[in-house]
Amino acid sequence: MTVTLGIDFGTSGARLVAIDTDRNVLWWGTRELLVASTWRETLFGLIRAIPGEIRSQVTSIAIDGTSSTVLLCNDRGQLVGTPILYHDDRAKVVLDRVRSIAPVGHPIISATSSFAKLCWMATQPNFPDFNASQKYYFLHQADWLAYHLHGKLGISDYHNALKLGYDVESLSYPDWLERHPYRPLLPQVLKPGTPMGMVLPQVAQELGLASDCMVCAGTTDSIAAFLASEVDTPGVAVTSLGSTLVIKLLSRTRVDEPRYGIYSHRLGDLWLVGGASNTGGTVLRHFFSDAELVSLSQEIDPNISSQLDYYPLLTPGDRFPINDPNLPPRLTPRPEHRVDFLHGLLEGIAKIEARGYELLAELGATPLTAIYTAGGGAKNSTWTKIRQRYLPVPVSISQHQEAAYGSALLALSRGGGRSKE
Repeated sequence: MTVTLGIDFGTSGARLVAIDTDRNVLWWGTRELLVASTWRETLFGLIRAIPGEIRSQVTSIAIDGTSSTVLLCNDRGQLVGTPILYHDDRAKVVLDRVRSIAPVGHPIISATSSFAKLCWMATQPNFPDFNASQKYYFLHQADWLAYHLHGKLGISDYHNALKLGYDVESLSYPDWLERHPYRPLLPQVLKPGTPMGMVLPQVAQELGLASDCMVCAGTTDSIAAFLASEVDTPGVAVTSLGSTLVIKLLSRTRVDEPRYGIYSHRLGDLWLVGGASNTGGTVLRHFFSDAELVSLSQEIDPNISSQLDYYPLLTPGDRFPINDPNLPPRLTPRPEHRVDFLHGLLEGIAKIEARGYELLAELGATPLTAIYTAGGGAKNSTWTKIRQRYLPVPVSISQHQEAAYGSALLALSRGGGRSKE
């Protein structure tokens, strides 16, 4: 039996899925995700929890991580400072610097882009001296985690590297970035799913993996969720309703519009067009427990408008469909009954999703024909019915909703096939 592993480091936890060559799920596991100091321990713990008879037959592994969660490390893989998470907008103070480097309208001109975070790091006292004898690496979460398996620093994939400035059309760093002083820090970029190297012998022995187990270039968590749906038809989209709201549409046309936080990832000969909003499950869980979300949702009539005009955020700032780091949350008026408040929040998130798809159509993406839903929010049937009132095409639940399953497909393909890239 041949087994592949997909490992997802999301916003609230880490998950693992093991599949066979027929794409059947053999094992799945999950762990809470705390701070960066526990990432490696979490990764190894997930793998160790797989039953030995399955673990010993693992031939390939791919890891996805949250987009634009970045870090700096030395040539021993040790962290320099603390990783900056995907939604952290501290780099807004250096956006003028970013604008002076990148072409007008480039996707990295955003307070949460990987490159903007690198520019912010460069302003800090602990930023390394390039004249020092030790080499340093600027990596994404998935890159650094994969390193702990294969032992090679300085390798990434072109899904993660898009917001670092990598040109996914020419498959190279652009000239303006090649000439930049930060270039020595940037990773080699591979096609997602490309074999990067065997698991280190000592790691394979420690984890009980096959000695010839290959680690493949990974992807971002939202693209992994898209891959899990196995969508391969232009016009079909996947909405991920997790901690945040992410929409991705498979399109024949590339669309990049930083004014709205819209960008395109390469997916074989097609484009994955969309954006990510800070609204989503994190907002809901701030006000309601999981049990309340289930019970109160059952009291909502999804066919009736809440009459509330919310833009659900916990702190100022959004990335898409309004790209404004200072955008204020809109959570008033607050109804007397909690069920009415939840109704307004679910409806507000649905309106943001609908506006996102409207923008993609207005900007020339392939016309939307269907939407699949992934993430924890897909289980809420009331929310699905509310969303369907605002969306112009049928909405259904993906058969496989876990990003880890998408990463497992990526490892299975080893870089081959359009829908598994």
